[in-house]
Amino acid sequence: MSNSSETTLLPEWDDDERMNFMFSDFKENRDVNTTDWDSKMDFWTAVISLSCRDRGTVCVNLQDLNKSFRRKEKSPLGLATVIQTMARCGKIQRESEFAANVDCGWLSWGVGLLLVKPLKWTFSTLLGSSHVPLEESFVVIELVKEKAAELLRVYQSSDCASRSILSFQELCTLSSDVCADESTLCMALLQLQRDKQVMVSLHEGEKIVKFCQPGQDRVSPVSDVDIGIYQLQRSEKLLGERVEKLGLEADKCKEEARVLLREGKKSQALRCLRGRKRVEKRADNLFAKLESIRGILDRIAQSQTDKMVMQAYQAGVAALRLSLKDVTVERAESLVDQIQELCDTQDEVNQTISGVTSADEDMDELEDELKSLLDESKPDAGLPEIPTNRLGPGGEPSLPGDNLFNSLPTVPQSHLHITTEQLEEELNQLTLTDSGFQQKKSPAKRLEPTQ
Repeated sequence: MSNSSETTLLPEWDDDERMNFMFSDFKENRDVNTTDWDSKMDFWTAVISLSCRDRGTVCVNLQDLNKSFRRKEKSPLGLATVIQTMARCGKIQRESEFAANVDCGWLSWGVGLLLVKPLKWTFSTLLGSSHVPLEESFVVIELVKEKAAELLRVYQSSDCASRSILSFQELCTLSSDVCADESTLCMALLQLQRDKQVMVSLHEGEKIVKFCQPGQDRVSPVSDVDIGIYQLQRSEKLLGERVEKLGLEADKCKEEARVLLREGKKSQALRCLRGRKRVEKRADNLFAKLESIRGILDRIAQSQTDKMVMQAYQAGVAALRLSLKDVTVERAESLVDQIQELCDTQDEVNQTISGVTSADEDMDELEDELKSLLDESKPDAGLPEIPTNRLGPGGEPSLPGDNLFNSLPTVPQSHLHITTEQLEEELNQLTLTDSGFQQKKSPAKRLEPTQ
């Protein structure tokens, strides 16, 4: 283990007493002291995972572990037992067996790290023997799953996500920040292959990787259509690079012609301009071909979209047909008629039930209405009776207004030589008679004497 990572991964590394215990070998029988045995096993299991995660790898071997965890010229004595126990628990797996558990298509890969060699040393031998080959490589299952998920996220968030097939070299460049080396990339791809998220194939001696696309549960096998699209995309990329290169070359020729013209070398400047014209013509031809390829790719993408829509329509029609399997117009009309008949029956039953008490209720309502009419016909006790006598003194017929004026005293024509007290006394004596009864006296206002 390097000194720079000792403190990060192993805070206890400077504790001699603790490290002497951890560097000692395991007891042959775990039952002798299960607590110490399990404590030491958990320690080295965690340290191995942390070391691999810190280095960005997913594979380990006993030889590298002995070098990494060397302390004061000593190596841990129980790492072979740790490897055996982790393999028994399924935390690690031999690289050859990990590759063999994936589909057979992977076994045809020309990657040296993934070649499955015929080994006499089997997994059962590993579990039953205390000897672990120093150079035998093991895959840490937890870490390879993490790398696979991270690799898939990098692809989905990149500009290459629109392309379902990438070359292995393109993928190496894309995953350079995720996978430390080619071996780690291969292990991550093997895990994705096991999860049915990628498919690896060979095309004209080149390894290509097909990724699962959005909306799909698993990746489909590489078809002739996929190969054709991949070739078109590769041609598009090559033509784009050539067009860009020719554009730079044309700009260079133009700049050289400008420099020669300043130096007075007109003939050489003309040659540079002729060369620029030739380069621009080649670039135009390549650009026209590039546009044709892009048009074909756009049509293919549109056809794939149309195919997806048609599949959605077919699925919708099938689901609708299944949901309407037992539904017919005759059955719907029959149900509506039955509902109407039941509603009519319910109305008749309610009317019959309400008829039992309707007679008594009608009599009560009639009696209440008759009582209200009688109350309205009675005279109001708070109003005075209608007068029957005339207001005239002689009993001659006249208007009520004339009788009223005739009963009033005559208006004086001369100046009033009367005191205020006399006026008040006279007003108090005035009465108005109407229909045989005397009107209630009302206090008169005080009048000011005329001057």
